[in-house]
Amino acid sequence: MRISFLLHNAYGIGGTIRTTFNLARTLAERHDVEIVSVFRHREEPRMGAPAGVTLKHLVDLRGKSPAYDGDDPLAAQPAKVFPRGDGRHRQYSRLTDLRIGAHLASLEADVVVGTRAGLNVHIARQAPRGIIRIGQEHLTLASHSHRLRREIGHRYAALDAVTTVTEADARAYREQLALPGVRIEAVPNSVPAPKVAPSDSVAKWVVAAGRLTRVKRYDVLVEAFAQVVAARPDWRLRIYGGGDATGNETNALRALIERRGLQDHVFLMGTANSLESEWVKGSIGAVTSALESFGMTIVEAMRCGLPVVSTDCPNGPREIIEHGVDGLLVPVGDVDAIAGALLTLIEDDELRRRTGQAALAASARFDPARIGERHEALFAELVARGPQPRESGALREALHRGGSALYDGAYSLRHAAAGAIRRARQSA
Repeated sequence: MRISFLLHNAYGIGGTIRTTFNLARTLAERHDVEIVSVFRHREEPRMGAPAGVTLKHLVDLRGKSPAYDGDDPLAAQPAKVFPRGDGRHRQYSRLTDLRIGAHLASLEADVVVGTRAGLNVHIARQAPRGIIRIGQEHLTLASHSHRLRREIGHRYAALDAVTTVTEADARAYREQLALPGVRIEAVPNSVPAPKVAPSDSVAKWVVAAGRLTRVKRYDVLVEAFAQVVAARPDWRLRIYGGGDATGNETNALRALIERRGLQDHVFLMGTANSLESEWVKGSIGAVTSALESFGMTIVEAMRCGLPVVSTDCPNGPREIIEHGVDGLLVPVGDVDAIAGALLTLIEDDELRRRTGQAALAASARFDPARIGERHEALFAELVARGPQPRESGALREALHRGGSALYDGAYSLRHAAAGAIRRARQSA
């Protein structure tokens, strides 16, 4: 098969990039695979180009490149195809509308795969009818704005399949959207086997990883670890991950660590080039998020032989961890429960070793070869069946456009009113 992935920016860092690279690399062992990046802002992909995969880009943002597109007048005009409800909308433009549309119109592939909602809408509207159209969901339906869910509910009817990373999100798509004839399947993200030996469960370190953003609730983890230190001062916590652009969350965490007197027990490590080599230095993984669309760090820790204490948040952890077997699930935001779960594993060396081994074994189901086989089977079945005719119809399109215009107008008025109030307060 000829398989083409459409990715926001293959040259950055992120979970969607990592899992797309993993899948493309695996499929390229048997198929002709390309990744088309809408944007390119640096010479080489920061996460390393996947072997055997052709990598292309549509808009060149490298300042010194002779093909630099940043000063194209169309780049200053707002996108009309890429949906406004997608959080990346401001990065898209009439230039990206045209470049993506031209790419899709000339595409010679059996399957085209979008990797975020806005790009899935492009594929639904612009990909040739003879190609199997698949939209991947790497977030969750519930996490999208009402505006984007309206667009998804209308545009995704032209796709052949939607894949989600959890069964819970697949159910949401089936139950909340009317997408007759669209195949909806849950296929989790993949994580390769680490190149280092697994943890021996002896080191007295708890490890957490992920961007320092509010949704990860590292403040709850620090508060819980204060209780751990009170009972077991020989244990320590490392938190890996870069902060947001403002640095507010990082500064708040540093202040909290200082207030709790944990400077010798809790360490903000920043980003790590090889996270797997850091996981294996610990004996327990910790995830205290309020929301996880999947939970890549849970799988990464398990693949390194660590049992994970995780909040039982929507959507992913409960589909990855078997409570009491290869990790522990606790209520979201419950400091006492998180501290208690950590201490349960800390105080029982045999339980920690046994659950770590179980985590290592269970995580093999997320190996890229296994996940690749599931995608490959889905793609092959859809190609054999052929694209299904599902035109939205002139009336439905007209109603959608009219509703969108009213919604956009109301949104603009609300935005303008909020701006006026903000300016009035500033001048008061």
